[in-house]
Amino acid sequence: MKRHVALVGFMAAGKSTIGRKLARRLGCAFFDTDTLIAHEHGTVASIFEHEGEAAFRGYERATLSDLFARGETGVVALGGGAVTDPQTRALLEDRAHRIFLKVSPEQVFNRLQHSREVRPLLGRDATLERIRELYHARIPLYARADFTVHAERRSAHEILDDILQWLNENRIRLSP
Repeated sequence: MKRHVALVGFMAAGKSTIGRKLARRLGCAFFDTDTLIAHEHGTVASIFEHEGEAAFRGYERATLSDLFARGETGVVALGGGAVTDPQTRALLEDRAHRIFLKVSPEQVFNRLQHSREVRPLLGRDATLERIRELYHARIPLYARADFTVHAERRSAHEILDDILQWLNENRIRLSP
């Protein structure tokens, strides 16, 4: 069975940015689940506002399942809360090599201060306290990943080198 490489981690950890670069380096497809969901169902913020988090997690699970059913493997950037759904976690464990991009709550807070994107679970005025609360609730789920990259204050190049080294050491290849 073909397996994808899935990037997991807290919001603003750099999953989409690193995912695009990694897919380019590996010569394979890149998939961003939030983008795929938005294309089918509307913006993430709108889904959270009008349908709630449970509906969004259902869309996330269905999108991932459909993606894994395709013949093409690639790099998948997941939303920060994807791992909170047990069925999504099971899908990931079965069909993907999971890489956790680890940054601190303080780094997340700093990045969100410079972002115009509103994160539905944090609102317009994200506080460090709320970020820490969510982060600490999720960290045991992220820690189940196959590999952890300490991405705190590191360049994309350094992060990519760590991931590529791990993929090579484990003889993991993605076929286009």
